[in-house]
Amino acid sequence: MSDASAGPSTPSAGGPAPQTPTGPFASAEWPARAADLVEDVVSAVHDRVIRPLVVAGRALVFGLLVGTMALVVGVSVAVAVVRLLDTYAFGHRVWASDLVAGGALTLVGLLAWSRRKSRGTEER
Repeated sequence: MSDASAGPSTPSAGGPAPQTPTGPFASAEWPARAADLVEDVVSAVHDRVIRPLVVAGRALVFGLLVGTMALVVGVSVAVAVVRLLDTYAFGHRVWASDLVAGGALTLVGLLAWSRRKSRGTEER
């Protein structure tokens, strides 16, 4: 027998040459490149999508918290004013205290109403 029975372990002059990898997977650092690409994509998604959602959520929660606290403080102040007026100013006549507190709140409401901006002058 001749060298033909040696098998494909050695390339022959007429056969295909062994191919070496080319392209982005040619070097041994492609896992690091892939990890960097994944990290870049994740950070881009975080910066463009997640961060604005977190900021909006925080604004909503803090806005609700501040609004609730303002409501509680406003009601507490109104009750305290009525009780102080009832006890010290009008001699336990609650109707007078209610009249003064209601008048003050009505004046504040009228002031706010007069400073509002109209939506437009469209006629229907």
